[in-house]
Amino acid sequence: MTREPRSRAGQSKRPGRAGRDVPPADNIPIIHGVIPPRDVLLRFIAEHPEQASKREIAKAFGLKGEARVELKALLKSFEEDGLLEKRRKSLVRPGALPPVTVLDITTRDIDGELIGRPAEWLDDAGVAPAVLIRQSGGVRRDKAPVAGLGDRVLAKIFPAKERGGPAYTARVIKVLDKKKNSGMGVFRAMAGGGGRIMPIDRRGEEMDVDAEFTAGARDGDLVEIDVVRMGRYGLPRAQIKGVIGSVASEKAISMIAIHSHGIPYIFPGAVIREAEAAGPATMAHREDWRSLPLITIDPADAKDHDDAVFAEPDPSPDNPGGVIVTVAIADVSYYVRPKSALDREALKRGNSVYFPDRVVPMLPERISNDLCSLKEGVDRPALAVRMVFSHEGRKASHTFHRIMMKSAAKLSYQQAQAAIDGAPDDKTGTILETILKPLWDAYRIMTVGRNRRQPLELDMPERKILLKEDGTVDRVFVPPRLDAHKLIEEMMIQANVSAAETLEKKRQVLVYRVHDAPSLAKQEVLREFLQTLDITLVKGGSMRSNHFNGVLSKAKDKPFEQMVNEMVLRSQSQAIYSPENIGHFGLNLMRYAHFTSPIRRYADLIVHRALVGSLGLGEGGITPDEEAALDDISAEISTFERRAMAAERDTVDRLIAHHLAGRIGEEFDGRVSGVTKAGLFVTLPEYGADGFVPISMLGRDYYIYDEAHQALSGEKTGLGYRLGDTVRVKLAEAVPLAGSLRFDMISEGRKMPTAVRSFHKSGRRKDGASRRQPGMRPPRGRR
Repeated sequence: MTREPRSRAGQSKRPGRAGRDVPPADNIPIIHGVIPPRDVLLRFIAEHPEQASKREIAKAFGLKGEARVELKALLKSFEEDGLLEKRRKSLVRPGALPPVTVLDITTRDIDGELIGRPAEWLDDAGVAPAVLIRQSGGVRRDKAPVAGLGDRVLAKIFPAKERGGPAYTARVIKVLDKKKNSGMGVFRAMAGGGGRIMPIDRRGEEMDVDAEFTAGARDGDLVEIDVVRMGRYGLPRAQIKGVIGSVASEKAISMIAIHSHGIPYIFPGAVIREAEAAGPATMAHREDWRSLPLITIDPADAKDHDDAVFAEPDPSPDNPGGVIVTVAIADVSYYVRPKSALDREALKRGNSVYFPDRVVPMLPERISNDLCSLKEGVDRPALAVRMVFSHEGRKASHTFHRIMMKSAAKLSYQQAQAAIDGAPDDKTGTILETILKPLWDAYRIMTVGRNRRQPLELDMPERKILLKEDGTVDRVFVPPRLDAHKLIEEMMIQANVSAAETLEKKRQVLVYRVHDAPSLAKQEVLREFLQTLDITLVKGGSMRSNHFNGVLSKAKDKPFEQMVNEMVLRSQSQAIYSPENIGHFGLNLMRYAHFTSPIRRYADLIVHRALVGSLGLGEGGITPDEEAALDDISAEISTFERRAMAAERDTVDRLIAHHLAGRIGEEFDGRVSGVTKAGLFVTLPEYGADGFVPISMLGRDYYIYDEAHQALSGEKTGLGYRLGDTVRVKLAEAVPLAGSLRFDMISEGRKMPTAVRSFHKSGRRKDGASRRQPGMRPPRGRR
């Protein structure tokens, strides 16, 4: 994917950037001007991740001219062979830890040094690597945070230079959570009074509770505890300080996720006091736009409203058939100033986290649901962008404004869509001609531009859980995807693009939302899979989103459509925040920055401050200290976003496992959603839940794992299972606290294509590993 270079005036000397000069290790043989051997090159990349871009590698080995071309080809072959994968602009070894990650400090080594492990690690990725925490020596002695055993930290990761110990070392950037003598667990009552606290995660340990410290907890309650005594012998002792409720309730389930992922959910007193002391914004440095009929369109149950829209025909004779689209976003930067208590807490959280029963907000309700919520008929401060589009959907210009607005109407998606579809209600009927129809006219024009851009068009329906009054699952359903959703989405995307473009023009540093192209190794895995379906995927490093759209269109309305969508999704990189712009592959955009949700995303707040400061729009602009810290801030909020996603996913898994725990032995229709050497992952479409079928439960045959075909095939019978197959399974086990389900396979496998049956008859895979180890156990827990 071709990306335009961007001016970074004044930034090249910023400390901590990837391009700084770091002398290679003395023990790596380097002959300047000569392409190094494969093992030397791979070792250099592993030991110097900060110099792992093609440009820095060439510089380190003194390569110029033809030698650089040869190096580029060699590195590309490493990617194709799966020896390296591309992350942003750098090359890394597959499975390597990211350069900045969250660690839990779990133990000490024999020398007393602290050892941590990644806080988020997939069960099927093997044992989480150990990381040696470096805290002594160097010029940063007085600046580096001091961490201790049991702490959760954000750390800079480095490959270990000494062999025989942990594979990585780390420097602590920030202590996220200090060790506390408190936690959560499930109370199990014991005869004679008292009881035992059962851990809610695999790394926890059981604790004893004396009868006088049970606080009225009943068997099976989720409780908050204080550890009162840790001894060398016997179990630790705890006392219960609060009862959350039955572990089967949804409230308890979301609290488990909040606790296990270390999500801050209680606002400190200083933050609440600061929020409560805030008052209405003034008109200083603001334009009065209260007469412009901006409206909000949100989910029916939304409690905050941070974006409003309006559209009208462009009256300029130079733009016949064109439109002007206005997007106004709540001015959070006016209330949340750098280094304030509100700001520190918002950065600690990174984003709001959404569960079926609750929201853990980034900002207190006084800010998010009141002063910064664009309520109907109430004066509210906002940052607005006016965008002019031609009749062909091309953006001709845009301008940013700091305004005071008054929402003309608060609508739900369904309400706005019904009005456009010919069923207006009392509220939408009065604004149908003047506000809603012009919005839809503008959306149709913007759709022309979107279709020309061709972003990645994956069809992956999102399921929503509807709860009963008692907090248990009522049903799982897929909400309809309305044009009203698409309208707001496209207008927000264009507002985000405009923010990035304006800040680049001002040469202002910012936080981009970036999405790298799929690595060559992932492309090759997808290509091999598609070949089994007679679908081709072009080769080369200039892959664009429309190439994947071509694949998706060939699978449209075919039995394997969902399977292809899932495989294309798996091939994609993960979007992150970064001060370095590499574009957004999925949206097919060169410049993109999150601007439209500062109530719930810290990245958007940074962009708001950058706009206020660079455009001279008054108080609340970005500070030099913030600009210098954007590398670390970007790494933190990217990590916290992944944390939120994992917590939300775990809660849904636990909810469904609780819901199905009373249905052991029942049969369900499912679809194979994952194929591994150890067995099959099966999704129940009715619930959106995943469960595992161990390979030992597939039958008495000897099963061969074929990665290219995403299949398990019986060696004797030729019967097997492929990704996307519809199957019948029986629920054998449900573990609610782990959120895991185990199935037995009922359906007989189908006849595999000849290519699958003849796959590696020698009994070895391409990498030389055995096809299946007899008695192999499935991964623990969930995916």
